[in-house]
Amino acid sequence: MLRHLPKFNDPNLIFGYDTVGDAGVYKISENLAIVQTVDILTPIADNAFTFGEIAAANSLSDLYVMGAKPITALNIIGFPAKLDLTYLERIVQGGSETVKQAGAVILGGHTIKDEELKYGLAVTGIVHPDKLITNENAQPGDLLILTKPIGTGVISTALKAEIASNEAVEKINNSMKTLNNVAAKAMVEVGANACTDITGFGLLGHALQLAQASKVSLRIEAKKVPVFEEAFEYAEMSLFPGGSIKNEKFVRHHLSVDGSVNNNLYRLLSDAQTSGGLLISVEESKGERLLTILHDKGINEARIIGEVMLAQEKVIYIL
Repeated sequence: MLRHLPKFNDPNLIFGYDTVGDAGVYKISENLAIVQTVDILTPIADNAFTFGEIAAANSLSDLYVMGAKPITALNIIGFPAKLDLTYLERIVQGGSETVKQAGAVILGGHTIKDEELKYGLAVTGIVHPDKLITNENAQPGDLLILTKPIGTGVISTALKAEIASNEAVEKINNSMKTLNNVAAKAMVEVGANACTDITGFGLLGHALQLAQASKVSLRIEAKKVPVFEEAFEYAEMSLFPGGSIKNEKFVRHHLSVDGSVNNNLYRLLSDAQTSGGLLISVEESKGERLLTILHDKGINEARIIGEVMLAQEKVIYIL
């Protein structure tokens, strides 16, 4: 679809909507580029403040993926007239707290009447053009590090069905509202080759984008992927959101899956995430150092889950 949209031939445009980058990038000077993105969610948590925190963290994530520092944000809200304005206030308060944690400021925003509640941010960040990290430079021999567990999609669906445990909901809420800023800083410090974040297309969908953009193949060891423990229980009950099912169908023909891989674990690899972790491609010699830094910074669930290979017949090999 995007190939039919008009092109912009500006020499300062580094990434636009016709690329597979995580955000748009425009060079202002030799030493400065702005990074911009926008994202919006329907409620992912019952608590309004928590929903605001998660939506803001989700919106900011695409800047962290590229090694950028957030500086400003704009609220974007779709609000049903039937809801109490106190609910809107709590959502914006939650989002504001997360933006403050990121060291950025909210300049304003826009609200429209909508049948379905929606909230998100348009965010702007800055980065040195030479320090920009993209999803196009994963190199054969790199290690793949994932910084957050997966399974938020299936647990969120269980929440909507009113069967998710309080413990499971608390786990995913804490994960989803946690910024990727610490992981991004560590990634930049060590010198990662490529990165993407795991959101709506699931681990395999975003890994596929990274591999195709970098013209490589990936090997993922399924048992090394961090997964919320409760997600297996709800996967057994097939409580996957529709997006997760579509993800698996889309990536299927790009995969080679070893017969020993547990079926529910395989399905969770395509589970649609909200405000997931970073998938970092880093030189093998730097991988253990990066993992140690992440663990020392409290990102205890970070794991090496595979490696980058020369392009093969299939894009992703799951063992």
